Amino acid sequence: MMIKTTAYARAGLVGNPSDGYNGKTISIIIRNFAAQVTLWESPELEIRRSREEQRSYSGIEDLLSDLQLGGYYGGERLVKAIIRRFAQYCSQNGIRLEPKNFTLCYESDIPRRVGLAGSSAIVTAALRALMQFYGVSIPLPLQPGLILSAEKDELGIGAGLQDRVIQSYEGVVYMDFAKELMDRQGHGNYVRIDHALLPPLFVAYDISLSEGSEVFHNNIRERYDRGEEKVVRAMLKFAELTERAREALLAGRPHEIGRLMSENFDTRRSIYQLSSRNIEMIEIARKCGAHAKFAGSGGAAIGTYCGRDTFERLQKAYREAGFEVLEPAIVQCI
Repeated sequence: MMIKTTAYARAGLVGNPSDGYNGKTISIIIRNFAAQVTLWESPELEIRRSREEQRSYSGIEDLLSDLQLGGYYGGERLVKAIIRRFAQYCSQNGIRLEPKNFTLCYESDIPRRVGLAGSSAIVTAALRALMQFYGVSIPLPLQPGLILSAEKDELGIGAGLQDRVIQSYEGVVYMDFAKELMDRQGHGNYVRIDHALLPPLFVAYDISLSEGSEVFHNNIRERYDRGEEKVVRAMLKFAELTERAREALLAGRPHEIGRLMSENFDTRRSIYQLSSRNIEMIEIARKCGAHAKFAGSGGAAIGTYCGRDTFERLQKAYREAGFEVLEPAIVQCI
């Protein structure tokens, strides 16, 4: 039996990056891009690299270009990490895995290193394939934490739960990561929101390379852990903006979301050192009469606009500046 699973790119609508700091966020799935895992039974356990992850190069320049794009590690380490965490989960919960082997291969068309959660998509798809292959059912609220542990605890990747929650639940999800919730139930509160309540959205991303989230999150974590007042206040602000956005959506006031997204970006800018290229993504939106913020850790923006004329101006301005822009597909179109 051949198993095929998929996990999609995502964008933080409002509240990020407070998910790693007991905050609140609302996120959407972006079905325009996906990671796919294919798994089947085989005599030996084998992990096959994606076609993009080269093993041989035409020369030094080719090697350096590949390192710039993917770093020293590709998706193989992510797959190995979630296999280990899956096996540990089963052992700790008295689940006996059938003694059989598999071959697993993975592919992804999610733009890399632009904050659209390409790494966690590979891990999420791999976990789904493992559960199906072994007939193991892990409660949905627990899956994001298991996925995060593979990246954060096994591999030392700085990350929060937001990406793993939205990629596990899909659609549009409100998330509350309050410490008392996490301590009491082992996960946050995750509530789906009807995508029809959203305003018109766009996603822009840098065609050139951005900095990975492993680098992006580190300094803020240190400042937060030592209690720097400015950073702590900012994380509380992100959570407040999320609550206001949720209330606006549920009350049928989607036009208020843009202003909250802009405030989210301005708050982020007050505590982060942002590259001029990342700032340019937001300034382009504002010059076109739209609102925008980072979709994740930099390299991509999500925004809202009013009217097709504005979207056409956004398309033109972004593409002239070397960015790609699209309207996110949040649910499957039948």
